[in-house]
Amino acid sequence: MEYVEVKYLTGASQSGIAEELMALLGQLGFESFVEEDDSLLAYIQSSQFNPEIFGNIANWPENIDLQKFSWKVIPEQNWNAVWEENFQPVTIAGRCHIRAPFHPVMGNIEYEIIIEPKMSFGTAHHETTALMIEYLLETELKGKKILDMGCGTGVLAILAALKGAKDITAIDIDEWAYKNTIENIQRNNTDFINVYHGDASLLKDQKFNIIIANINRNILLEDMLVYSKCLEDNGLLLLSGFYNEDLNVITKSAATEGLKYASHNEQNRWIAACFVK
Repeated sequence: MEYVEVKYLTGASQSGIAEELMALLGQLGFESFVEEDDSLLAYIQSSQFNPEIFGNIANWPENIDLQKFSWKVIPEQNWNAVWEENFQPVTIAGRCHIRAPFHPVMGNIEYEIIIEPKMSFGTAHHETTALMIEYLLETELKGKKILDMGCGTGVLAILAALKGAKDITAIDIDEWAYKNTIENIQRNNTDFINVYHGDASLLKDQKFNIIIANINRNILLEDMLVYSKCLEDNGLLLLSGFYNEDLNVITKSAATEGLKYASHNEQNRWIAACFVK
């Protein structure tokens, strides 16, 4: 199958733009993404690609410069073999091992999660997912009611299940992520997790002890009020998907909705932060 590779020059200082682009391009049919130091690569089947989309979409955010897009056709090849060759398992904090089905089992590990990411975000190779896993490893989850908002592969919801959470909801706006999460929870024998295709509008009248949201800066700010309304008193809100320079605005938005900053961790300028209601 022939693919088109679209490249966007993000630059080293454009906070959060890669996350925003992945969300936008995912809605346009792009299947997978690779982040480089100063650019984002996005892939779509040639039959579904129309170069005019970069000039015809009126609602591109103002911070995205359409002149920074370029694209080229990638010759047909065995994409599964290429993906398997380049995808390596990862271990977080010496306690949680994330691997693909074709990797060997790792013995003597507290939590092992099998993830086949396909087009979904969340393999723990990205800093934001790794940071969120570290928070979950440090947090008491047994018997808790958990929301994984923007679940991607479902890896965070699965870890919550392995740690004893009693009632877990996973939501993603992208259909391929929704389907991928269903596949992965079955693969990890955690199919009691409730998976939904949609956005924060699904959260009306819901209550959770812990909300996990690894999305992007703009969506986090947009949905902060909803998160606050859905949190039980003394509940935790774990946020990631933004850079260290965005922590101040995220913290101010959370405070406005009655959420108190508790702590944050950082890796390569990416931030995961904890707030308490």
